Amino acid sequence: MFGKIRITLKITAICLLSAMSVAAFSQSAEQIKTAMKQRLSKIGEFKKSGVLGENNLGYLTVRTTNAEAEKLAEAENADRKKVYEAIAKKTKADAAQVGRQRAVQIIQRGNKGEWFQNDKGEWFAKK
Repeated sequence: MFGKIRITLKITAICLLSAMSVAAFSQSAEQIKTAMKQRLSKIGEFKKSGVLGENNLGYLTVRTTNAEAEKLAEAENADRKKVYEAIAKKTKADAAQVGRQRAVQIIQRGNKGEWFQNDKGEWFAKK
């Protein structure tokens, strides 16, 4: 079972990287990549403080009311959705499944103390 999961995760990672060059984006892939990189530091701060968490669908969730975090999460989630849709189109998969697979990767790569949602919808801080 873990072998299949690892293969799926590797394929997803490859697809994520290649999706950035897919011309299907209404906004260029390079613009999306740049915007996501620019938000990364601030997202990290909000995740570290527990304001933002990663849900089990591959998107950010605001866990504590914060206008700046809400705006940031909205922009990040819009770009993630475009990436997931591009991967889904390229791989003939479902965008929701792509997001769920990405959520697994995000948990694995996440930092201690950050909040994540498991596949049952329960929130936990990574230890």
